[in-house]
Amino acid sequence: MNATSGTLAIGALSKRTGCKVETIRYYERARLLPIPARSPGGYRLYGSAHLKRLTFIRRARALGFSIDEVRKLFKLADERTRPCAEVRVVAGAHLEDVQAKIADLRAMERVLRETVAQCANGRRADCPLIEALYREVPEQASHQPSAPNRRRKILKADQ
Repeated sequence: MNATSGTLAIGALSKRTGCKVETIRYYERARLLPIPARSPGGYRLYGSAHLKRLTFIRRARALGFSIDEVRKLFKLADERTRPCAEVRVVAGAHLEDVQAKIADLRAMERVLRETVAQCANGRRADCPLIEALYREVPEQASHQPSAPNRRRKILKADQ
């Protein structure tokens, strides 16, 4: 922060948070960050509130929250009179999505492990892995993107 004005230029904010300059601008366009003041030369000047908010965004995104979920969390954080239970609903839906993704990854790992084991150290003339990729998957066994759809419904209902 500039010692005299308490502001940061966008490059300094970028270095301080580890967030790329273009991503900071994107968050402004997405209205997750308020538009900063400008210097007489037209440069963006960010204050401590911007730094705090950008840190919040970065942490939420690192935990896998979508932009819409971050927006919802900000709305709840900015309205301090609202109960923590509403934040819990958003986080709970996200947790269910993460758990579903983990289950999908475990299933993928199992299938890959079994298929790789069938390769018999690569000494077979045919390749079970290639054949498995050509095989059609029964409809009920295919990946159903139900968790993200459920999350979108929750977010729309809360807006």
